[in-house]
Amino acid sequence: MKRVMILNGPNLNLLGVREPHIYGTTTLEQIKANCEREAAALGLAITFHQSNHEGGLVDLIQSARESADAIIINPAAYSFTSIAMVDAIKTFEGPVLEVHISNIHARDEHHRHSKISHAVTAVICGLGPYGYVAALRALAEMPK
Repeated sequence: MKRVMILNGPNLNLLGVREPHIYGTTTLEQIKANCEREAAALGLAITFHQSNHEGGLVDLIQSARESADAIIINPAAYSFTSIAMVDAIKTFEGPVLEVHISNIHARDEHHRHSKISHAVTAVICGLGPYGYVAALRALAEMPK
């Protein structure tokens, strides 16, 4: 069974109430439940994490080297600032899919260019919460 670590960055714990005109009204708990259902249907084992702290996310990425075959990450605001996360991702040997709920390319100048993107396998953005499901489906089709 392919093991997938799903990581969520800062302020994503406030989904559903934070800027619903951008992120919608789906909560992170609802996204987690959707991911759990989809993973079970696809035969994937997932762990689901959220942290507002860059170092905590770096620790999780590093731990994935031993505990996961793939990573799905929504780095949130750290997409645009975190070289530490980029460096950690570069040490992971499996596929890493970057997910954004909004289309970051259509956002303001501070939310357009992800530093993380050049270190990942693929980027899914603008599909809303379904982006997580799309990422799981893509990983299920990728070779282990």
